[in-house]
Amino acid sequence: MPSEKERNAYNELSFYTLSHQSPSFIHQLIVDAFAAQCADEQTKPISITFALIGLYLHLEKGFTGKEVQRAHMELAKKKHVWPKIPLPKQRGKITIFSVLQEPDGSKRDAIIECWCESVWEAYKDAHEQIADLLKKSGLKKLSS
Repeated sequence: MPSEKERNAYNELSFYTLSHQSPSFIHQLIVDAFAAQCADEQTKPISITFALIGLYLHLEKGFTGKEVQRAHMELAKKKHVWPKIPLPKQRGKITIFSVLQEPDGSKRDAIIECWCESVWEAYKDAHEQIADLLKKSGLKKLSS
């Protein structure tokens, strides 16, 4: 569970990403990176799984934030028993605080991408599990 300081930082970054002019919807990327990085034993399996699915789709399959959001909506329509994914001790070297240190614009956008990569790499033991789950999901865009 995020601390109050982390939650405040998330709110600040959300203001930036929700007002961002890019049609790619980078807000979804920070939602997923933050959820995976701040997860704890009380976090629901669906939250961790969806966060990792989002990072996988973006980083491994080239989905935009908007496409990740659509994938989340499609996956949520079907009943699933979501796996309990083991939480790594280290969740990435880049944090939301690192992101907020960068000025608005291309530098901040670039570090958001690096943050996603950092968190995704921290969950390397779950990569195959997430890929397999999506293969079985029937998600249309993944058929390729």
